[in-house]
Parts: sequence; C-alpha cells; structure tokens
Amino acid sequence: MARKKITEYDEKAIQEIHIWKSPKLSFFNKFVSKLSKPLDKIANKVPRKFSQNQVIDAIGKSVEGVIKVTNDASQWTVRPDSIMKEFNKRGYKLRTLKGIKRIKLEEIDKIVGWLDAKYKGIATLEGGTTGAAGLFGIPADVVAIIALNFRAVGEYATYYGYDISTQQERLFALNVLGLASSPSDAAKEVALAQLVKIASDVAKKRTWKELEQHLFVQITRNIAKAVGIRLTKAKLAQFIPYIGAVFGAGFNAYYTSKVCEAAYYLYRERFLAEKYGAEVIEITVNPAKDLSPNYKEIKENFQIRKRG
Repeated sequence: MARKKITEYDEKAIQEIHIWKSPKLSFFNKFVSKLSKPLDKIANKVPRKFSQNQVIDAIGKSVEGVIKVTNDASQWTVRPDSIMKEFNKRGYKLRTLKGIKRIKLEEIDKIVGWLDAKYKGIATLEGGTTGAAGLFGIPADVVAIIALNFRAVGEYATYYGYDISTQQERLFALNVLGLASSPSDAAKEVALAQLVKIASDVAKKRTWKELEQHLFVQITRNIAKAVGIRLTKAKLAQFIPYIGAVFGAGFNAYYTSKVCEAAYYLYRERFLAEKYGAEVIEITVNPAKDLSPNYKEIKENFQIRKRG
C-alpha cells in the first residue's frame, strides 16, 4: 500500500515537532533544562522558619491529593460531544471522535489555538492565593494545578480525536504531566520513553491489552507521586529569599504553559503518525520496554535535611 503524500502544512508540522522534541535541536528545551535543574535541590534550601517535618508533611499532603485527583474519573471528563458539535458547526458531520482523524491538521490547529491562553490564564488566577497561605497552602495549590492540567491535556487529546477515558490515553496524559514536571534530562527521558511507546503502539495499530486494575492503579500512583513531589519542591522556591517573588508570581502559568505545549506537539505528532505511518514519530529516546516508569522520586526516602 502506497504511503500517503505528506502535505506542505503537515511536513512543516512534523519538522516543528522534531525540533521541539529533540534536546539537541531545541533551544527552548536547553533553556528549560537549565532552569529546572535547581528545582531538584530546592527542598534542601527551605527557609529556617519551616521545620523538616512541616516540609515533609506538605509534600505528603500534595502527593496524597494528586493521587486522589488521578483516581477521580470526573477529572477526565472533557465532554467530547461539545467538541464534536464545535467541529460540526464548521461543516463537518461527526458522529464519533474517530471522525476527527479525517479532518486536516491545519483545521484542527486553528480550533485549538486558544487553549493554552485559556489554561494559563486560569492557572495564574488560581496561584494568586498561595503566597498568602504560606507553606500550608502549597498542597491545595499543587492539587488544583494538577486537576487543571489534567483537564487541559484531556481537551487537547479530544480535539485531536483521542478518547481520554481509555487506559492507554489516561497513561499517555499522565506521562505528559510527568514530562512537563521533569527537573532533569534523565527524568525527561523516562517520560518520553513511555510516551513514545504508547504513541508508536497506537500508530502501528497494535491491540491494547487492558492492564490488570491493580497494575494500572500502581502505575498511575507512581506517576502521580513523582509529579506531586516535583511540583511541591518547585513551589517551595516561593519561600527562598530573592527568588521567591519571581517564582511565586509565575510558576503555575509556567508549568501550565509547559503542559499545554507538550500536549499540543505530542498529540499532533500522534495524529500525523496515524495518518502517514509510525516513522513520523521522532525517537529522541527509545520506547520504554514496559509501562511502569522508573521514577527517581519513587526510589528515594524523601528525607529533607534542615538548612544549615
């Protein structure tokens, strides 16, 4: 069967995705990597007014809240019917999400162009109260920002024709959040390996074998734990002299921007891979061998030393 001829718009999109995805090519990724590295050491520089137990408690509450969010099915509801109606108003006659795959990428891109601004705006407003609540406001803020970004990823997925209620799509979405929160190149590789595996399997039309419920729960819990720990550490930077004001003012918008950007490029890549073949997917790292991410945060005991 002859391969479809790639349109000029789609070819340009593929090139843009490859540049974004490859750390060797992307200036933005190099910049973000340098900015993110200090976040892994934030917890060791917590101001003296906070005790070790207070910090550990804040991290624990954040993780617990994020796990609850990942287990709450309502967080994944994006109302696909509303999105299909939006397409139908533009002249398409869709009955299922699969029908979106017949629409040109450039038409979908026009519709989703406003999503990042929408979610960044909400994230900025949501994070405005954290400073006033101090350390004890961090867990609630982390849970709120994760819930918001779940919805953002779910909306991107649905606009590109993916059913976020299925196991494979929930795992893909969770790994998008994991990628956006990655504090190091090694952490990014773990998330990308998972994303490449799922995207490649779907593009090659491999039958998804439903995971046993206990295994699925374990995997989602591990991803949720890692994301909760990373974001809590990052939020702790708000209380470090000199950088706190800058970090506190824009972190929620910054993280949401990374999530929206990752979702935008990764779902477009999958859309094009299903249209033109799995070789469209840019393999920055090799696909993971299984679906259990080997997160550094899960192995550690999370003992935070008191500052000097």
